[in-house]
Amino acid sequence: MIEIDGSHGEGGGQILRTAVSLSAVTMEPVRVVNIRAGRPTPGLKNQHVAGIEVTGRLVNANINGLQVGSTTIEFLPGERRGGRISYDIGTAGAISLVLQAVLLPAILAPSPSYIEIHGGTDVLWSPPVDYIKHIFDFMLQKMGPKIEINLHRRGHYPRGGGRVSCSVEPVDKVHSIDFVEFGELNRVRGISHCVKLPAHVAHRQADAAESYLRDKGLEDIDIERKYWPKEEDPHLGAGSGIVIWAESDRNLRMGGDSLGKKGKPAEKVGREAARQLSDELSTGHAVDSHLCDMLVPYMAVAEGESSIGVTEVTSHLETNIWVVEKMLDIETKLEGKHGQPGKLTLKGTGISPSN
Repeated sequence: MIEIDGSHGEGGGQILRTAVSLSAVTMEPVRVVNIRAGRPTPGLKNQHVAGIEVTGRLVNANINGLQVGSTTIEFLPGERRGGRISYDIGTAGAISLVLQAVLLPAILAPSPSYIEIHGGTDVLWSPPVDYIKHIFDFMLQKMGPKIEINLHRRGHYPRGGGRVSCSVEPVDKVHSIDFVEFGELNRVRGISHCVKLPAHVAHRQADAAESYLRDKGLEDIDIERKYWPKEEDPHLGAGSGIVIWAESDRNLRMGGDSLGKKGKPAEKVGREAARQLSDELSTGHAVDSHLCDMLVPYMAVAEGESSIGVTEVTSHLETNIWVVEKMLDIETKLEGKHGQPGKLTLKGTGISPSN
């Protein structure tokens, strides 16, 4: 059984998600110890339990230590399978982080999967579901996977109540990628939303983002405003946020996002997302600082050599590289200093459901 030290590097839930996800792909048991050891409240939280349990259902796994607060788990895969899975995190735990754990084994399953998760769609310390749908999924599909993500209801902290469904058509192989340079900017698109709040919040977020980007010389900008009349709003609690993305002539995307909170002006929310996107674009590299670590497990199981130019070498990227090296015994080459733009190259294992 492979043992992974959950306190290594960034030391958060990402190590756990990647280790369990790759275990479900390789069918090799894994033990993860010291889970989130450096966090104020170490061990598993509800969203980590959800990610492990849903992933386990895809491979009929036996799982030891699966409870909130546990700092050690053992994940023993049984057999690959697809099917319908529904799971309620029970809190505003991040749906996007659950999807990060389950999507890789789902795309290499022997049959299609339909996964429905209830929880938080727009919460701190995790990618918004709009980012997962419009940036992560868009870029991932260039590696072959066929994924459809649908956002049915938003869920903000603390009440949650969001609902997201995901349909996955499995593939026999994940293709390698060569995303080093972003190319020429074609356009900027985005979604600014608010729930249980006046419509002007969504408008002000979007207006501020557009104004910032136009001041930087960007022209083709279209940010959708989403809001609900008070009497028709189905959400449980108030919240707002914005996700914007740039599209290049090479048909690549990178993004920026920001969440609203009580006392934070909507204009600041919009400017934060726009500044983030502008900073990412200024490097000329193809893969933004949030997406780069998410792509690493897919590159690691792809057939052939993959290369990505990253806008920033982050601790999450460095940690995920370490995990795939431990789990798959592969070699990687990361060029660039921490906090600076860089380039990652690795040769994948070419895993397929028939292996």
